[in-house]
This record gives sequence, structure tokens and C-alpha cells, in this order.
Amino acid sequence: MDATATPFEADAPEDNLRPIVRYKPEEPGRPQLIKARWGSNPRFTDGVEFRFVRSEGKTFPSHRCLIPASEFQMRVGEKRYRVKLDDGNFFYLAGVWEPAMGDWPLSFRIITVPANAEVSQYQERHGAIILRRQVKDWLDGIVPETDLLVTPPARIFDIREIGATGKAKPVQTNLAL
Repeated sequence: MDATATPFEADAPEDNLRPIVRYKPEEPGRPQLIKARWGSNPRFTDGVEFRFVRSEGKTFPSHRCLIPASEFQMRVGEKRYRVKLDDGNFFYLAGVWEPAMGDWPLSFRIITVPANAEVSQYQERHGAIILRRQVKDWLDGIVPETDLLVTPPARIFDIREIGATGKAKPVQTNLAL
């Protein structure tokens, strides 16, 4: 499986499989990269598939996972935006996984936090960002959620409008004299 961080699209198809990083259930402390479906099993939620879970007031003592991402994308009306870390590094979105059950495959949900200053101009929440140096902190469960699932500081993101092809729109199209 390819371990490359890729863009995370919030409007991806329901049957979209994404790589996640988790500890092997039978070997705690040993990470594994596997594919999982984004969204909870609707069998247990009155037929509704949930893709996100709010961080506030919740603990996640087990089934923690990470979703590698080079950016996350958001849609506001007809416009799409790419949100990257300002330093260009990839990151992870914090998540929780659910085991496969019946015909429903292994799945995950993304944990959200209130949007930071830049993203809040477009939407109220976004996935909790886990930096590469925080991977073991999140997966081990030793660092409290309140220390990791936080709104990122201002000026950490670079936000650019993208076209239908997913490429950034040019900032200036004509030479200004």
C-alpha cells in the first residue's frame, strides 16, 4: 500500500477507502497502515453514516488512528479551497476506527475541533491536526486529548482557491503595469 500523504477531500464518495495508521489490535504498540472506509456503520445510528465526531467533552481511550494528509480540501458554495500547512509539511488528521462488522468494512471517523482563524472564514470546524512529532502521543494515548485535539494557532495554514481540476487558481492572471 502506498504510504504517501495525499489531499483529503471532505466531499469524497461514501465508499472511498483511505489509508489509516493505527496500532495492530493484536500487537499494541506496533503500527500498521491499512485501508478503511470513511464513515461509521449506519446500522448502529438509525441508518445515518457519521463521518465526523466532535472533540469537545469526549475521550478516546482506544481505537485511535491517523489519516495521512498533504492537505485538506473544503467546499464553500461553488468554490473549493486547499488548506496546507504553511511550512509545506504533511500532517495527520486525528481519527477513531471501528472494526469491520457483517458486510460493513473497517471504518473510521475524523475528530474535529473549532476552526482556527484562517479556516473559520470559510467554515466552523475542521479535522484535528496531528503533526508528525505528535504521532506516538496520539496513538499511545498517554498524552491527554485536551493537549492534542486543539484549534491550531493562527497563521499555520496556507489556504488557496482551487479549480475543478484540483489545481490552484493563479493568484494573478495578467501583468499589472
